[in-house]
Amino acid sequence: MSFIKTDLHSLNFNPFERIDGGCLITAGTIDDFNTMTISWGFTGIMWTKDVFNTVIRPNRYTYEFAKKHDIFTVSFLSGDDAKKTLAYCGSHSGRDVDKCKETGLTPVPIDGGVTFSQASLVFVCKKVYMKEMDIDAISPDCRKYLGSDPVHTEFIGEIIGCYTA
Repeated sequence: MSFIKTDLHSLNFNPFERIDGGCLITAGTIDDFNTMTISWGFTGIMWTKDVFNTVIRPNRYTYEFAKKHDIFTVSFLSGDDAKKTLAYCGSHSGRDVDKCKETGLTPVPIDGGVTFSQASLVFVCKKVYMKEMDIDAISPDCRKYLGSDPVHTEFIGEIIGCYTA
């Protein structure tokens, strides 16, 4: 599939629907990357930049790639297998399985990052902020979502490229 560079501000994009439905965050190079499903994140303006913000726990394999590399992508899938693919990529570690082989995802290089031919919308992001969240600063009613895993690290990326299929 070929992607068309698109003006981010021309999108008819409802983040409450698109992000909550799940998307893939991918970091690394076309030769060495990992992807995982996220459903927590937001888009907006920070430091006069269009940004995508999400969180990744440090025990997730994708965290290693997001920490090491300056570029990450956020890919919104479409098609009949999208929900099944997102479910798989959110419940299996790239340390243990080849997610592309298991789901049929086809990796595609894009602006120094990696996306998938199955994506209908892709944000290419340049990391501008990364910080472990302070558990004491999280409202007690939100802490129930943390579970027993380590607290998330927040990643803010400037959206430097927006592509549609």
